[in-house]
Amino acid sequence: MTSTLPIRTLPIRHGAGIAALAAALLSSAALTAPAFAQQNQTSLPTINVDASRLSSIDIIGASTSVITAEDIARSPGQTVQDVLATVPGVQLTSLYGGINGARTTVDLRGFGAFAAQNTLVLINGRRVNDLDIQGVDLSRIPLNSVERIEVTRGNSGAVLYGDNAVGGVINIVTKTGASGGKPMAMTIETGVGSFNQKLANFSATTNYGPWSTAAFANTIQSDGYRANNRLNQQNMTGEVRYTTPDFSAFFNLAGDNQRLGLPGYRSTKYYLDGVNQLATDPRGTVTPYDYANQQGINATTGFTKTLWTGAELIVDGGLRSKKQQANFYDDPRAPYPRYVDSTLQTWSITPRLSMKNRFFGMTSNVLTGIDYYNAGYDSDRSQWIGVAPIHAYHLNQETLAGYWQHTVGLLPSTDVSYGGRIQRTSLDARDVLNLAAPGAAPWDTAHVPLNTNETNHAWHVGIEHRFNDVFAVFGRAANAFRTPNVDERIGVGPDANGNANFNLRTQTSRDLEAGFRIRGRDFELQTSFFDMRLKNEIHFDPVSFINRNLDPTHRYGSETSATLRVNDSVRLKGGFAYTRAVFSEGQFAGNDVPLVSRLTGSAGVSWDVWQKYLTLDVGVRAWGNRRMDNDQANFQPLIPANATVDLKISGVYEQFFWSFSVNNLLDVHYYDYSVASASLANYGVFSAYPLPGRTYLLKAGMTF
Repeated sequence: MTSTLPIRTLPIRHGAGIAALAAALLSSAALTAPAFAQQNQTSLPTINVDASRLSSIDIIGASTSVITAEDIARSPGQTVQDVLATVPGVQLTSLYGGINGARTTVDLRGFGAFAAQNTLVLINGRRVNDLDIQGVDLSRIPLNSVERIEVTRGNSGAVLYGDNAVGGVINIVTKTGASGGKPMAMTIETGVGSFNQKLANFSATTNYGPWSTAAFANTIQSDGYRANNRLNQQNMTGEVRYTTPDFSAFFNLAGDNQRLGLPGYRSTKYYLDGVNQLATDPRGTVTPYDYANQQGINATTGFTKTLWTGAELIVDGGLRSKKQQANFYDDPRAPYPRYVDSTLQTWSITPRLSMKNRFFGMTSNVLTGIDYYNAGYDSDRSQWIGVAPIHAYHLNQETLAGYWQHTVGLLPSTDVSYGGRIQRTSLDARDVLNLAAPGAAPWDTAHVPLNTNETNHAWHVGIEHRFNDVFAVFGRAANAFRTPNVDERIGVGPDANGNANFNLRTQTSRDLEAGFRIRGRDFELQTSFFDMRLKNEIHFDPVSFINRNLDPTHRYGSETSATLRVNDSVRLKGGFAYTRAVFSEGQFAGNDVPLVSRLTGSAGVSWDVWQKYLTLDVGVRAWGNRRMDNDQANFQPLIPANATVDLKISGVYEQFFWSFSVNNLLDVHYYDYSVASASLANYGVFSAYPLPGRTYLLKAGMTF
């Protein structure tokens, strides 16, 4: 489809298109822009389950990175996303001014606009991705609550975790009261920064005999870089844990609240007056009243019981509830619903058995289990707040899966793993249309109901061979799948008869990967090469506002990371990646998939200038140019390549600590997301989402 207008200014017909538009643009995920504008966040519980699945680094043959607590503490970045950006191949995209990393998306293996749906996020081995299109908002995890972050690139994690693991898995391991070792500890921290930013963090842990507790809370307020870009966010989580040598149990409760102004796009040719807003007023807005709010609550509980030596039964379950409201006032002539009120509730239970023993004289590690998830989604789409909805969507999805993964030490120097997953997905979807509601058009139609059952599978085979204590090689092959989420189904285009429908095909991928590792006393290096083939990749068209399956796509490239400890005071680290994402068939065969940089890299230095009293950390992140969203034809200008430098000085004196950070030290003005006009007559016409230049943050706190 072609367009002569930038995003969110296109006239959209009623009928089948209105459901697609309402779903994609005004769903609880649809915020201000297509694809990424559909992404929101999910609340993040601090769950700590012993032996909660395998650690991601135990997926033999996969390319992995581990970010330690020391790495996190020394990072000049202020958010989990900033820390993850140092991992080779990770790309970031933000539409909302970059405040505290709110809704900044992490991309593994080059999925561009749909990175969030192809990256699975775990908290202590338990998935937190919801059934809607929102990605997990990592800004809701305080950095001081994170023990380490494990990143497994590629789709091998699909065997253990199921959906969303096509690009990779991010497992965030949080701190517990037991991990601190002290009977009682408490930390408070406050900070001020650019754009009237104010923040406060609090943590407390106790540890008495078999009982331990942990609590984390944080709040942040900021006016934001752009007009109508204010953020007001609070997160709280608490845990009680009981631990003995052969039994442990926990209960976790978490809540979150976020209010975010939506500044919208800056067009190079605004459709009302032809002004280049991006050049003349990058901090302005044409959506001064748009906002998106969310409230979430999570309750999770579980236990681990030793059945016999080397065998553990792990059972955990949880209930998540997420409510979202969004208003869009920017264009009163727009024919689509402009207020959304959605609720998503998910409950789950995931029993599993871990067995570690000898198998015909070889070491053996088996993990097998069952995953059951039940999610209900209700979303009212109305013309204004407080009036009857035009469309009321009701979707319920139930998944039941069984999996098995076995790792065998064939030789002391050689490990092999294999595993499989089979998953049954049942979906019931309905659309209640009210033509009497304000704003409804008489020619509007309801979605055709959908009631489906389908079975999908994933498998993984991997090997690692260690030639000696320093050098090792690894490789793997894997198959994964991704079923459409509820928002994507609501936004499906009309069928052959012009009827709106919920039907999308399941996305599948097949990976091959190989690499090597070098690990010395002071030096580490890892390099891997990957090749990924995808069918039915799910994609949102930001001009026609519909979701559809793409022609087959192909991703390939390499990723390298290295660290060097020069001496006790200085450590160097860096990495780079080459990532290609191309259409392999169809009308765009050979063209680049939008929003994927071919070249990315990072480098950093940590220097203990004066023991722990004064430290310096500097990080550089660079990325190559990338195609704009909606530019499958590859004819529009590229989003420019760029680089940023971040700096932090910090120190600790007795129980007091402080830090002063300067992010984007060189004051680079850039954007990493834009959507292009698809019309050949509109070369250079696009809408972008500018990000801030140089920013400052001063923090101080104390421990008790």
